[in-house]
Amino acid sequence: MTENRGWKHSDDPDTAITARGMRAMAHPVRMQLVGLLRKHGPSTATKLAARLGLNSGATSYHLRQLAAAGFVEEDPERGNARERWWRSAHLLTVWTGDDMADEDTDTAVGFLRSVLAAHTLTGRRTLDAFETMPREWRRVTDLSDMVLQLTPAEAERLAGELSEVVRRYRRIDVDGPAPEGTEQVSVIVHVLPDPSTTSTEAEATRTEGETTCAEGETTEGETTEGETTEGETR
Repeated sequence: MTENRGWKHSDDPDTAITARGMRAMAHPVRMQLVGLLRKHGPSTATKLAARLGLNSGATSYHLRQLAAAGFVEEDPERGNARERWWRSAHLLTVWTGDDMADEDTDTAVGFLRSVLAAHTLTGRRTLDAFETMPREWRRVTDLSDMVLQLTPAEAERLAGELSEVVRRYRRIDVDGPAPEGTEQVSVIVHVLPDPSTTSTEAEATRTEGETTCAEGETTEGETTEGETTEGETR
């Protein structure tokens, strides 16, 4: 399922996402289900359906699909003959743009759109409750953005350094008591190349490739694009 390899954003080699996992998680409901299990611990299809405003049949279907892809698993300590309990198989999912370059781009984009929708939903929920939050939590809510002038290598280093900072802080532990005075805090990091500037280079590369083919300098079969590997994620 997951590829046994190291990833720059995680110390766990078994959380790497590949094409199969991206296809499974491209559905926004599945993204939310995995998020709920990771944030709040094991649950049943009925309880999860109530949280999402769905029927339990649809929720059970999505949970089975997630289980087949390795994202969730049954919790034998809580399940019984009448009710199945589910838990997340991993704490997090790891992906990098470099690794996704080897996957089908349509699959990758579908997965990332689901991730972005989940991030947007997280922000909306915070703002919907903003007025009733304790003052100390309103003060630390931050929606900052800035534009930097970077090379691809610098952008990659920036993303890695941000991940290192986040890892210094306490992860949630759904199986243990939360330390006094703490609440769950969502930290969302986006590194987004500006398409208005990167597309110029891509167009130049594409045009150059077309010219090369026209001149007969390459032969059929020398370039293979869009290869997809079967694997798994989070």
